[in-house]
Amino acid sequence: VLDRMARGKLQAEWKLELSPTWDGRDPKVGYLEGFGRLIDGIAPWLALPDDATPEGRRRATLRQQALQSYVHAVDPKSPDYLLWKANGQPLVDSAYFTSALLRAPDALWKPLDAKTKARIIAEIQGLRRISPPYTNWLLFAAMNEAFLLAVGAEWDPVRLDLAIRKFDEWYVGDGWYADGVHFHFDLYNSYVIHPMLTQILQVLVATDASFNSLNPKTRLPLQIKRMQRYATQLERMVGPDGAFAAVGRSLTYRTAAHQPLGQLAWKNMLPDTLPPGQVRAATVAAQRRVFADPSNFDADGFLTIGFTRHQPTLGDWYSNAGSMYLAAESLLALGLPADDPYWTSPPLPWTMRRAYAGQDFPKDYYVDY
Repeated sequence: VLDRMARGKLQAEWKLELSPTWDGRDPKVGYLEGFGRLIDGIAPWLALPDDATPEGRRRATLRQQALQSYVHAVDPKSPDYLLWKANGQPLVDSAYFTSALLRAPDALWKPLDAKTKARIIAEIQGLRRISPPYTNWLLFAAMNEAFLLAVGAEWDPVRLDLAIRKFDEWYVGDGWYADGVHFHFDLYNSYVIHPMLTQILQVLVATDASFNSLNPKTRLPLQIKRMQRYATQLERMVGPDGAFAAVGRSLTYRTAAHQPLGQLAWKNMLPDTLPPGQVRAATVAAQRRVFADPSNFDADGFLTIGFTRHQPTLGDWYSNAGSMYLAAESLLALGLPADDPYWTSPPLPWTMRRAYAGQDFPKDYYVDY
């Protein structure tokens, strides 16, 4: 994706696979999906310092490709100018596009030229024309405003205030949020809600933003505790062989289910009950279980629609090959340096591995926060 987009060749060389139930929207929205979701997941890794290792050299190359891709993304004269002015979908993926800039500002935002920065700000502000449904989409609008706030552009406090307040109302307990008025037993707490709500609050605390009757400095610690509780449950749902429950819509986002575990690990915020070696072992086992079949990728190396292989019938009406790159959100822990305990600590059997081996394992109890 990055190699082609850096050369302005992504849209020419990537014919997007569409779900059999595709709803007829302009398929070009998929290029913003593919780039935005991919860059958000690998941004922490791209932010690591350069070194002379093969990985370090590869990272430096990909970082430069990412920067050039951002230039193409907002240049109206580029063949890889992204589709910012479609109906609603660009609001979704613009939030991953801006989240990456927040996750790795020194690597991805500061090196951009002034014209590109101005174009990004203008495109993001222009998305205010979209009225989001009262679901996780409120967080997409809020993420964009948090980005604008962080870079010193004109921002809208109402979009931030509203999203945080609504999710306070939609909290159903024990680490879970409803996705709107009704609770959905799916993985959107992983794909969007916990990661974005936490990141948005972190920006508000860092910028000392002021709101009427909303104090981000007291709200953030509570949100982190809720995310830790949810992550504890995610770890317990990884089976002895790395398989995890295939539930809910957007199942084809694959290992994005474990984004909260990676985000907490990256920020050194895992709860004491989840040792880093245990989380690493569980999530790597899940990656291997999901991506074992080579048909997860097509002949050109792009992700295909599916869960554990190419399974196009699992696609939703909005699914295309670009959508699949939300799986990159499972890579956040790569932002930790090689000498971090997450990588150096010995692998530990995760909860279900111990449970089904007849070993002792901790019981689980609800929380009241």
